Amino acid sequence: MHFQSRPRRGRSLARLWLVFAALLTVGWLSVDLAQAAEFKTLEIATKSGVQVFSVEVATTEEEKRTGLMYRKELPEGRGMLFDFSPEQEVSMWMKNTFVSLDMIFIRADGRILRIAENTEPQSTKIIPSRGLARGVLEVVAGTARKYGIAPGDRVAFPLFNAR
Repeated sequence: MHFQSRPRRGRSLARLWLVFAALLTVGWLSVDLAQAAEFKTLEIATKSGVQVFSVEVATTEEEKRTGLMYRKELPEGRGMLFDFSPEQEVSMWMKNTFVSLDMIFIRADGRILRIAENTEPQSTKIIPSRGLARGVLEVVAGTARKYGIAPGDRVAFPLFNAR
């Protein structure tokens, strides 16, 4: 009878963990939670053309509470879309948010209601929608001005009912 020892599962997992930790330490493997998020395409039709953004969608209460807090950067062309279904008065703030943002408040029909430009990082000042909003798109500060995004422009995304 031949007996072959099997490696202990605990030891194999421990070795795997050590290799993973070593790769992280030397920088060969980087884990960025923001990059792990699922991105969807959102378009804004402006007078100067269609602007395309890759957005994370915040739908749960936890996602909406956290938003872009603690992020050190937000690449151009990326953003976060908050789903506030049903349409309602919305208030945002910048507590624990390190990047200045443009906040684009969007009505249920997909039209931009209001834009709060160049918000102050880490501020607890309330930023209101000043009307009923179904969603809020947060993009890096200066985006609205750069692309000529203005109230009344149309946002194309499945969350909004185009009329």
